Amino acid sequence: MKKILIINPFGIGDVLFTTPVIKALKRQHPDSFIGYWSNLRVKPILENNPQINKVFALSRGDLKKIYQESFFKGLWSAIRLIWEIKKEHFDICLDFSLDHRYSLLAKIIGIRKRIGFNYKGRGRFLTERVDLDGYHDKHVVEYYLELLKFLNIPVNDKNLFLTVLLNDELKAKNILASVGIEETDCVISIFPGAGGSWGKDAAIKHWPALKFAQVANKLIDKCGAKVVILGDESERKIAEVIVHAMVNKPIDLVGKTSLEILPAVIKNCNLLITNDGGPMHMAAALGVKTVSIFGPVSELVYGPYPENRNHVVLKWDMDCRPCYKNFRMPACEKDRECLRQVSVDAVFDAAARLLS
Repeated sequence: MKKILIINPFGIGDVLFTTPVIKALKRQHPDSFIGYWSNLRVKPILENNPQINKVFALSRGDLKKIYQESFFKGLWSAIRLIWEIKKEHFDICLDFSLDHRYSLLAKIIGIRKRIGFNYKGRGRFLTERVDLDGYHDKHVVEYYLELLKFLNIPVNDKNLFLTVLLNDELKAKNILASVGIEETDCVISIFPGAGGSWGKDAAIKHWPALKFAQVANKLIDKCGAKVVILGDESERKIAEVIVHAMVNKPIDLVGKTSLEILPAVIKNCNLLITNDGGPMHMAAALGVKTVSIFGPVSELVYGPYPENRNHVVLKWDMDCRPCYKNFRMPACEKDRECLRQVSVDAVFDAAARLLS
């Protein structure tokens, strides 16, 4: 086994779900060359991983955006991407895309062994495949690891993996110090958004901003914690609601921590309170404790992995929950009651237990 290409065009969480696969590959074949075909947004996470030799960061979705700006720029970007991948002469690809166009391209450029999932008949260009109608009865990591059976590779370590470079950690410490956080402080980060992969639909997974504000107030008042609000610039309005509603003002770093620095900031926190999203999986990979609130999405499939006492998932079970199944979600007729019913006290109590 010489060269292996991992294909995953999805968000932060899905990329981190592939890291146990990469660890198993490297353990069995330490001299192998691993390439990773991803979207542009997650590139910083992959470039820091010492087990990945080369990143091809341009997904089909990224190309569509470039084509909308300029047809010729999009065409040139596509040709350059294909050439960059082809010239590496990969022997094997593990395709997690669930999209036949990725495996078709892998076939065209000469990758002989193409392993992946046959979702809705989209695995027709794969040489080895697992039939799939969706992720529902186990965690996504378990589905991903199943593909290794075609390579006869054992799995000894299922923990997610995320690297924080020393330089990035120093930058994160400087950012926190600049807003008055000392190394002896109890630091709790709050991520009230849901990451970028859900785009305009992210609000479907949001626990109410006012409840985040109430929990943050209690943590500052009763636990003496310093609370940091994190998120990208698109989540600015949520942060403003939280800050305005709080008596004990938090530290607002929304839009001020790029994806290059965000893992290092999370690593310097004692606890992360968050909706279901990529930062939760970052924290799990970094060994940071989490309290997460799940609504329409199944925690069995997309929750912190692997399960342990450092990660508390809070939810309000209803007959219709989880409603996000097979990558589809119906219109909610109950105004996201499954999220709204998760109480401030439940989140505070879980956080206090983890901090004690």
